[in-house]
Amino acid sequence: MKFRLLALLLGASPFLMTGCSGGGANEDLVQYMQDVRQRPARPIEPIPSFPTYKTFIYSAASVRSPFEKPQVIILTEDGQPIDSGVEVKPDLTRPKEYLERFSINAISMVGTMERPDKDEGLWALVDDGTGNVHRVKVGNYMGRNHGRIIGVTSMQISLIEIVPTGTGSWVERPKVLQLVESKGSE
Repeated sequence: MKFRLLALLLGASPFLMTGCSGGGANEDLVQYMQDVRQRPARPIEPIPSFPTYKTFIYSAASVRSPFEKPQVIILTEDGQPIDSGVEVKPDLTRPKEYLERFSINAISMVGTMERPDKDEGLWALVDDGTGNVHRVKVGNYMGRNHGRIIGVTSMQISLIEIVPTGTGSWVERPKVLQLVESKGSE
């Protein structure tokens, strides 16, 4: 008896499944999709026109930055700068060192190191602004204004830059890079 009931249910299941599918229930959805496909396509909006970009040429790159102290120049009675007898100008034939390709404002002092077995003096460790650390000592150059290092202490690097005055001559400008404390040492 149980076997007959089971065979009857299995034989009737395909008919029961078709009855549950509700063949006409999706007719309204199919009709709506056909209506949407038959509508005319809307025209595509034209690409908006943008005003042309006006280029700006920065012409004050060779003058002193407004964020730095001006160089003190002592003038004579007739308004001419006092001549020290030494003409200041960079050695343009000297091969450039690696750190001279970076702006001095991007370079920061991050530490020092000293080798007790060698008499090389104190080396300063500087970050070039891209995350790379380099070691420098007195006599090395860095920055775009021919900055020559004249002193290294555990807290700062002293250097002399040679910058144009804007009148065809050059002037020496002292610069100091202070040790930057890392955020992790607080």
